[in-house]
Amino acid sequence: MGASQDIVAKFGGTSVATADQLRKVKAIIDADPRRRFVVVSAPGKAHAKDTKVTDLLYLAHQLARQGQALGQVWQTIETRFLSITAELGLNLDLKPALDEARRRIEGGASADYAASRGEAIHGRVAAALLDAEYVDAAEVVFFDRAGRLDPRSYDAIAARLSGPGRYVIPGFYGQSAAGEVKTFSRGGSDVTGSVVARALAGRVAVYENWTDVSGFLMTDPRVVAEAKAINEITYGELRELSYMGANVLHEEAVFPVREKRIPINIRNTNRPADAGTMIVASRDPGHQVVVGIAGTKGFTVIQIEKALMNGEVGFGRRVLDAFERLGISYEHTPTGIDTMSVVVSDKQLVDKDGTSRLEQLLEDLQSAVHPDNVKASPGMALVATVGQGMNHAIGTAARLFTALAKARVNVRMIDQGSSEQNIIVGVEEADLATAIKAIYAEFA
Repeated sequence: MGASQDIVAKFGGTSVATADQLRKVKAIIDADPRRRFVVVSAPGKAHAKDTKVTDLLYLAHQLARQGQALGQVWQTIETRFLSITAELGLNLDLKPALDEARRRIEGGASADYAASRGEAIHGRVAAALLDAEYVDAAEVVFFDRAGRLDPRSYDAIAARLSGPGRYVIPGFYGQSAAGEVKTFSRGGSDVTGSVVARALAGRVAVYENWTDVSGFLMTDPRVVAEAKAINEITYGELRELSYMGANVLHEEAVFPVREKRIPINIRNTNRPADAGTMIVASRDPGHQVVVGIAGTKGFTVIQIEKALMNGEVGFGRRVLDAFERLGISYEHTPTGIDTMSVVVSDKQLVDKDGTSRLEQLLEDLQSAVHPDNVKASPGMALVATVGQGMNHAIGTAARLFTALAKARVNVRMIDQGSSEQNIIVGVEEADLATAIKAIYAEFA
């Protein structure tokens, strides 16, 4: 990290949930003068039975749409903010901002506007606490007509944050092409932090993402209690693990910084001395062949058998066309000479109204390719073993499958990505935890 370069520091909902947590944030910012650009979330849960402010704001919007009084819900939101500012002893009057938000929500403002007020108002609290300049995200973060981030955001951010001192930018939202407030998907404050870092490329050494864990673990600690921490992981490795359910960081947050090779450092607000996990463009695998193992349930295998399938031109295209016509996306397509399997998330096999699309899919496949046999096998889980060093380490696959065999786990599917940095296996849902434990024990 260059000594003269600044830092973008994003703090998640649990990091800013209470006055005590905000004091920790202030101590972290004060500890390093390079932490000049601060992105904050709305207050998260202060305790297990608490409700996130964003969820309360969504509820307020629903009540307003139904013509009901906001009453106790708004009182809870207001009390949350006002008690935090009072406990911090800030000379900050939030009532005008709160009153305007309520008036606009009751007047029919969008759900995006309502949800964004948590970050917008809390950003003012953080700015007052940190003696920083507040920058409304709607002034510098723009979406195009398709709802994607507009690249002109980068120039707007760079220009707006060009002065000395500290800046606070609320996360999660920006301005739509129509000039209305628009939000990212939930967890989008991670994306805002990444966009700010990308906009300040050349001036920023690292994007710190402060949360309630000290980085990533090699696997889910609910499955392997003693799971080791990951010191360093590449953007690509993280993408593979996020796809399989690892969710410490919003999966879209890597894309803005990846092009400029700006590292992301996952840090723990409650344990600031911990180094956390560095997410980088590339790493030297050394002896760490496998960096992580992640798994998730809820998949069905559509198995298609037809003699001489390999000689039938267009067979695979017609199979996938059947999925496309029903709006069903797929995960993997392992094939043999006379067989083709398509792995689908169970969520894809159900319409929005809860109606199953499976029977229609099987009928359409029958008509499209006239197979000897087509059937659906539900109840499959996928396990991804990820590591940049796997493509150079002889015997990695052998070690993995030997470990699964010793644990008496039946492998129903095998798929290795073209990048050769992951091996995905399909197992029975009941074997998911056993499989993860066996792979972890082999490679940790």
